[in-house]
Amino acid sequence: QVQLAESGGGLVQAGGSLRLSCAASGRTFSSYVMGWFRLAPGKGREFVATISWSGYTQYYADSVKGRFTISRDNAKNTVYLQMNSLRPEDTAVYYCAARTARAVSSRFNEYDYWGQGTQVTVSS
Repeated sequence: QVQLAESGGGLVQAGGSLRLSCAASGRTFSSYVMGWFRLAPGKGREFVATISWSGYTQYYADSVKGRFTISRDNAKNTVYLQMNSLRPEDTAVYYCAARTARAVSSRFNEYDYWGQGTQVTVSS
């Protein structure tokens, strides 16, 4: 199993940037596909981005493509989400997730472990 802890959320103006981090502990971090999801009030859990074990394969939701970048540092057991050109509609609780499989996935029910989330608020 693995334990995940997100950090880096906060309040930012529209057009600004924020970098989220997710620190992992437990089983070998490099053995997991990692992903980011978000949950806004009144909406379901939305896929944001995912990254393979090696970091070579990355996949993004259309709503964030070109603005967000997912990366990982296996030596530090950490995955990151760099968010640029933020919009008010990006406001949500952002969750880090781990998947015990080889393929990247945009489906939340295919992830096995979840962090507690970090709040991101984008003001106008």
